[in-house]
Amino acid sequence: MNSYYVYILKCSDQSYYTGITNDLDKRIEQHQSGCKKDSYTYNRRPLKLEFYQEFSDVLQAIYFEKKIKGWTRRKKEALIRGDDQLLQILSECSNATHYKYQDRYK
Repeated sequence: MNSYYVYILKCSDQSYYTGITNDLDKRIEQHQSGCKKDSYTYNRRPLKLEFYQEFSDVLQAIYFEKKIKGWTRRKKEALIRGDDQLLQILSECSNATHYKYQDRYK
């Protein structure tokens, strides 16, 4: 059975990079060594692995990676810290049209 990893790196400029791989150690080493000059992380080294999650299904891993890439910095940091409560709050819809706020606008 193959394993797939979704990971978040913190770059030297304090930005975050999210990726997916089936060999986490090898991929982190590739980022650190700067094997691709046109990659996002090349000029942002050194890098620190802040988070990773293992998946047995590649489609689930791809879905999770794409989901994280759309998140705000604050939400990524809540995930990194394991702050499930804040992650829940940041994930809730706060639009006026959300069902939780319907009574306020009637």
